[in-house]
Amino acid sequence: MSSRDVKIRNVGPKSAAWLRQVGVRTTEDLARIGPVEAFLKVKRAGFRPSLNLLYSMAGALADCHWAELPEDRKQELLSTLDAAESANPIRTRWEKQKAASDYAGGAAAPAKDDGDGEAGGVSLFDAPDGDDGAHGDAERDISRFD
Repeated sequence: MSSRDVKIRNVGPKSAAWLRQVGVRTTEDLARIGPVEAFLKVKRAGFRPSLNLLYSMAGALADCHWAELPEDRKQELLSTLDAAESANPIRTRWEKQKAASDYAGGAAAPAKDDGDGEAGGVSLFDAPDGDDGAHGDAERDISRFD
């Protein structure tokens, strides 16, 4: 392997570690998947890269310092990144945990708003005995502690 394959130009040790964790170890790896996809892989792995990483990787492929990238190339990278994120949004760790717990609890799908301002499905404020208040039972007026 050449020395160019060992260290990706413009990428510092922290970013290099992130890239290694997502399978981008060489300039050839980077060229194969592209800077936008590599950036998204880092984000999806839970890291919080700045746009400088995106520009650094594009600069490495153009064999220049990231600050020397033309403004139109930076705008192209941002447009491509926006389109890729829109097509496949990156959820935070908490969003993923909530979705997993919703589905683990037996819910078939997240609650959907039916237009009346209230989402369907089970609410934290529903009665624990399953009474949804639609029956108007007198029992609802009686305290559970009586």
